[in-house]
Amino acid sequence: MGAKVWQLRVVVVVVGMGIVAAGAAEFAYDGFGGAGLALDGMATVTPAGLLQLTNDTTMPKGHAFHPEPVTFRRPVGSAGGGATAAAAMSSFSTTFVFAIVSEFLDLSTSGFAFLAAPATDLSTAMPNQYLGMFNGTDNGDPRNRIFAVEFDTVRNPEFADINNNHVGVDVNSLNSSAAEAAGYYDDATGAFRNLSLISREPMQVWVDYDAATAEITVAMAPARSPRPKRPLLSKRIDLSTVITDTAYVGFSSASSIVLVKHYVLGWSFRLDGEAPALNYAKLPKLPRIGSKPPSRALTIALPIAAAAAALAALVVGLLLLRRRLRYAELREDWEVEFGPQRFAFKDLYDATGGFKDKWMLGAGGFGRVYKGVLPGPGTPIAVKKVSHHSRQGMKEFVAEVVSIGHFRHRNLVQLLGYCRRKGELLLVYDYMPYGSLDKYLHGRADEPVLGWTQRLHIIRGVAAGLLYMHEDWKQVVIHRDIKASNVLLDGDMNGRLGDFGLARLHDHGADPQSTRVVGTMGYLAPELVRTGKATTLSDVFAFGVFLLEVACGRRPVEEDADTDTGDCFLLVDWVLGHWRNGSITSAVDARLGSHYDAAEVDLVLRLGLACLHPSPAARPSMRRVTQYLDGSAPLPELAATYMSFNSFVGMERYRPLFDSWSVRQTTAAMSVATMSDIGLSGGR
Repeated sequence: MGAKVWQLRVVVVVVGMGIVAAGAAEFAYDGFGGAGLALDGMATVTPAGLLQLTNDTTMPKGHAFHPEPVTFRRPVGSAGGGATAAAAMSSFSTTFVFAIVSEFLDLSTSGFAFLAAPATDLSTAMPNQYLGMFNGTDNGDPRNRIFAVEFDTVRNPEFADINNNHVGVDVNSLNSSAAEAAGYYDDATGAFRNLSLISREPMQVWVDYDAATAEITVAMAPARSPRPKRPLLSKRIDLSTVITDTAYVGFSSASSIVLVKHYVLGWSFRLDGEAPALNYAKLPKLPRIGSKPPSRALTIALPIAAAAAALAALVVGLLLLRRRLRYAELREDWEVEFGPQRFAFKDLYDATGGFKDKWMLGAGGFGRVYKGVLPGPGTPIAVKKVSHHSRQGMKEFVAEVVSIGHFRHRNLVQLLGYCRRKGELLLVYDYMPYGSLDKYLHGRADEPVLGWTQRLHIIRGVAAGLLYMHEDWKQVVIHRDIKASNVLLDGDMNGRLGDFGLARLHDHGADPQSTRVVGTMGYLAPELVRTGKATTLSDVFAFGVFLLEVACGRRPVEEDADTDTGDCFLLVDWVLGHWRNGSITSAVDARLGSHYDAAEVDLVLRLGLACLHPSPAARPSMRRVTQYLDGSAPLPELAATYMSFNSFVGMERYRPLFDSWSVRQTTAAMSVATMSDIGLSGGR
């Protein structure tokens, strides 16, 4: 087990006064015990000698490389005895046996890839669909200098994947240069035979590059089968423009919410020749999947156990019946029209592991949020549990939930539907793998710092989502709770506005009805505190606070830690002071250092102040906001007259509340809405 062969063969020929060196690197691993691979992240070698690229740890990705770099370019002597030599790309061949073992027979996470990279440090790469090789910024960048063959078990539309079971040739990008469904061509009949990458069965792959023709060929077949004569795919790509003179060869994979293990059983490689054949007799065995065969004693005891099991099943059945009657769903006649948007509680219970604490994503003033995976399609979801103890206003509230569920915008979290039980309302959303934005703005010191470019991208996305809600949908939707903790980040780190529990709808051209003050302290427009009437312009005000929060990396309201008076730090006053002093860009998040565009920071902060005008009529609409952010319209200069007093935007109205509620910097935000405010225990 774990036999290793590693050879470096060099032939030197003297021609006149020039030296021509031709080299061939060769290695073979029949198992990886003692192989000395360069490993990081999740990658490990099991005691049995298997290379395991993914596991059930919290590490997001894993890589395994041959410990020494391979010299892909060989010097070629010049004619006439000159000493000048040019580097020519070498042909190469590799073969390996792998197996993908999923927790579920019909569901998998993203796959893995064989790759040649200029270095083993891929720390900037992202997990999930990026396979630990690229990220949302550098995908497609020719400076990556990475060649890979991917074996992907998830269809990612953003990379134009052909299906969820394919093999692709990747050059500096996960948008494959060539791709085919996984399988092989039968030598006898020529028919194509499908191979399921997640079948838990070992398969062998052959990858060859002919430098003379610049052609890559990939073939695969079940393990121990001969190599098919016809390759699965072939593609002409000049790798001399991709692979550096020396590069590391190995494997890369990344994790997701589904437990999947990627194994490599054996691997060989050779320059300028066919890769050495693997010795199947020495390859390590895959771990047992499922239970062991029943023993003889078990066979004898089976009738007794069956009778006991039947009795136990009867008892369990009675308990389940009692539980079902006690915790049955609450369903009324008027909900029939909302059928497609209503989820069965059992499905949500199973999806979230019974709403256990380990599945909880977070908790707020309106309930807890849990991660889940829907049975069947395997769709990841987030489920918010909200308490309610009254039927008043529930019909109207559910109707609005269902209406919002028809949103279709890339910068809004998709509200998939709801479920009702006695004392509980469950709202089901798309799952956002990177959580809420405030974690990156106000998290611990060891949390990664969002760069300015990424922050501006998120700001523009949220603005586009709000414009859709205010003007482009069939009704006007007022969010009423815009803040960083309600902006979630999807798998591509795009900002999506979510949590529509406080949203209100009305027809275009109609005035919104008055209601109680709801929202979060620090984001409330002064007219909302005075009149209780939420409008699109009160949303614009909250968006202005959000702009300052993202650019400055500080909460709208913080307890002033530098004094003993208990006074509150108000972000708006602070930025306004910098603006008055002609140094508004000095308010930018100090963690960014000098890595930001001063003109863009100036635009965002001044636009934030413009959105915070105490007069609603003077604030820009969200359409104008998006035009300012896109540069299609110049932002007007701010007038100094309306920003010349300390109680800007009516913050003095809030100070008694701050004093009585003792705002803490460690507290994410304070909601001033109650369940009655959203119609769950009173009128709307």
